[in-house]
Amino acid sequence: MIPIEKNKEYTIEITGLTSEGMGVGRIEGFAVFVEGALPEETVTVKIVKLQKTFAYGKLLSINIQSKDRVKPACGLMKRCGGCQLQHLDYDAQLKNKTQMVKDVMARIGGFKDIKIHDAIGMQEPWRYRNKAQFPVGFSDDVVIGFYANRSHDIIDTDKCVIQDEINDSIIEIFKKYIKKFKVPVYQEHTGKGLIRHIVTRKGFKTGEVMVCIVINGQSIPNSEYLVEQLTDAVPDIKSIVLNVNNKQTNVILGDKNIVIYGEDTIYDYIGPFKFKISPNSFFQVNPVQTDVLYSKALEYAALNGSETVFDAYCGIGTISLFLSQKAKKVYGVEIVPPAIENAKENALLNGVDNVDFLLGESEKVIPEMHRKGIKADVIVVDPPRKGCGQELLDVIVEMQCPKVVYVSCNPATLARDLKYLAERGYSVQEVQPVDMFPHAVHVECVIMMTNSGSKGK
Repeated sequence: MIPIEKNKEYTIEITGLTSEGMGVGRIEGFAVFVEGALPEETVTVKIVKLQKTFAYGKLLSINIQSKDRVKPACGLMKRCGGCQLQHLDYDAQLKNKTQMVKDVMARIGGFKDIKIHDAIGMQEPWRYRNKAQFPVGFSDDVVIGFYANRSHDIIDTDKCVIQDEINDSIIEIFKKYIKKFKVPVYQEHTGKGLIRHIVTRKGFKTGEVMVCIVINGQSIPNSEYLVEQLTDAVPDIKSIVLNVNNKQTNVILGDKNIVIYGEDTIYDYIGPFKFKISPNSFFQVNPVQTDVLYSKALEYAALNGSETVFDAYCGIGTISLFLSQKAKKVYGVEIVPPAIENAKENALLNGVDNVDFLLGESEKVIPEMHRKGIKADVIVVDPPRKGCGQELLDVIVEMQCPKVVYVSCNPATLARDLKYLAERGYSVQEVQPVDMFPHAVHVECVIMMTNSGSKGK
């Protein structure tokens, strides 16, 4: 029998955080999720949604406040969907992310005695993002900002404390430009209007800036005025591009780019490597922590110069290039054609000649390489949030590769895949969480597994 009723008020103690950043407490063992509540707090809530096994409560008051609660740096935090944890002290955020990884590893993977290090955080966890994507809309006036949590309502933003400061000026310029020339903005429900998104990129080590204007058309009015305003305000702009997206879709970028100022790319570095970045390039949004993450992957690979390494889901080749420093040969595999082209360009740009990039699904290409007799001493995987495909996990087991380094953006699918490998002869040696997204709930991990020499089941 459910011990609570909808629309009634209850006082509960918050004992943890969910993976979405909501506080969780229990009433007679029945789970209640409360947005805005923190562990070690006693709160009064109103039950607003009731399911068979859990409920959602609206936070009415905090009766006993956590010592780790802080005032959010951004006044829009409660409405904006970008940051879920600004009200939690940063050291406490890191402890929570470490604990979340431990909990998931135990609950999903069954790993209770493995070495899980404390999450590596940032010395300065603000203004760390090198890419911003601002939807543009209209509600009595022009609004440019971020989507509200679990919604496509745009929260108007003058500044964002996790984005680079240049965006504050760029947003202001676009608002004035749209008003001055009455430029129609895109409306999702009708598919009409011109300007859809403003996407900015900044090279943190080069300082180079790209502004990409996503449009439902082929041109924008008075582009010369806009270019002049942008380049006067942000002298480091090296590229202004129109990206054409005429489809009624939630996908932000289209395939066609039209340069209206400067070049079609900018450059940045991760560690010692230089990367060419186009509007459609995938590039990690936190270059400082990316260096930390990939350096840890290289450390776990423990290469001595004689090894052949497979890099599955290699993207634009960032990890492959890091591995190339100490490997004999690296094979990077990626399914996205533009990413493979970028990877080849990046290898050439950095004078790296011991990496081959192969186009195709890792789940198909790597088994084929194995059948041809190309064997890996180390396999590095950096899959999307859904984790590794079954065929890839099976070929890792079949190859009996001595070492696997797994880079993950989703602890849940990571734990699932590690469990599968552990049941077939692999042992988890170390898990290192890395905080790539301070003040958000996400956490990345890099893991080292070794082969115990038995295929197991």
